[in-house]
Order: sequence, then structure tokens, then C-alpha cells
Amino acid sequence: MSGPMPRGGKYTKRRMWRWRSNPLRRREDIVEAWVVLAVWTVFTVGGGIAGLVTFHAADEVFALQRADRQSVRAVLVEDVPLSATAVGGTSDRRMASVRWTTPDGSIRTGRTLADSGLKAGAGVMVWQDSQGRLTAAPPSSTEAAVESGFLGAAAVAGLGGLVFGGGAVARWHLDRRRMDEWGREWDQVGPRWGHKTS
Repeated sequence: MSGPMPRGGKYTKRRMWRWRSNPLRRREDIVEAWVVLAVWTVFTVGGGIAGLVTFHAADEVFALQRADRQSVRAVLVEDVPLSATAVGGTSDRRMASVRWTTPDGSIRTGRTLADSGLKAGAGVMVWQDSQGRLTAAPPSSTEAAVESGFLGAAAVAGLGGLVFGGGAVARWHLDRRRMDEWGREWDQVGPRWGHKTS
């Protein structure tokens, strides 16, 4: 004696009805089944590829930044005034002019963030690229991995939005066609049905 069908089985059976032979199934139902299958296939395969490609591309960019940038000791050429918001010995950072030596040995000056309260002549660490230009510190390998993962996830989400949005539009058009077809069929059957029940 067979027991009741599990709820999961009923759900699967209900979700897969478009793939089974059914006298009520219309051509639009078959097309919709293929649309749903295509959407999930593109999202699964394409999303995985987009996420991996974006992750590796971003990680490579960050690796190039770490290779290109180096820290160098610079000297403040002006005092960095204390900020009015500095309270209890804590300091914030403000823009100040510094002087440093580039990889080719030339002396340059520029502006960078420095702790407030420092005096002219104090040493600060800055980052420069291979051309000797001031730049931001490159992300650490851990920070780069986190940022690359975030960008990869954003790529998957972006592709998912496009794919599921396109699928929703296609299903909306199929629903419109079904409604129009049902309307035409009712126009043919409705009068006869009303006559039999009167």
C-alpha cells in the first residue's frame, strides 16, 4: 500500500507540468518551459563564468598595483595644523605638502594626507608609482581578495538581473498571448455555454 506523496514530490510535479503531455497544455506553455530552462542555464553557467572572470581580472589589477607601487619616506615642507575636531590626543589627517625622491633620483613635491599636528621636517611615509607620482597605498592581498570577491559577486548579480529581467519580459508576453487566446476561445464557446445553461 503506497503512502501519501511527499510534499516535495507534489511541488516538483506541479512545477514540471509544462514538460508533461497534457491536453490543456498550449504552445505558449512549452515556450515558457524552455524560457525558464534557458534563464536558469544562462544564469548558472554564465553567472559562474562572469563571477570568475571578474574576480581574476580584479585580482590581477590589484596585483599589478602592488608590484607598481612602493612606499617611500617623504618630508613635510609645512606644518600640519591641529584639527578642531582632534579631541583627547587623537588626531585626524589633513592635506599637506611633502617632498620625496623618485625612483630615478629626482626630487619632487606634492600634497598628501598627513597626521595633524606634525611639524615641517617630520618624516612621513607616502606611496609612489613607478613614475614617481604620489598614489594611494595598494590593497593588501587579503583586501584585494575581498574586493575581488565583491566585484565577482556584483558581476553575478548584474548578469542575474539582466537574465531574469529578460525572462520575466518574455513570460509577460507569453501571458498576454495566452490571455488573448483564451479571450478568443471564450468568444466562440461562451455563447453556446450560456445557451445550454439557460
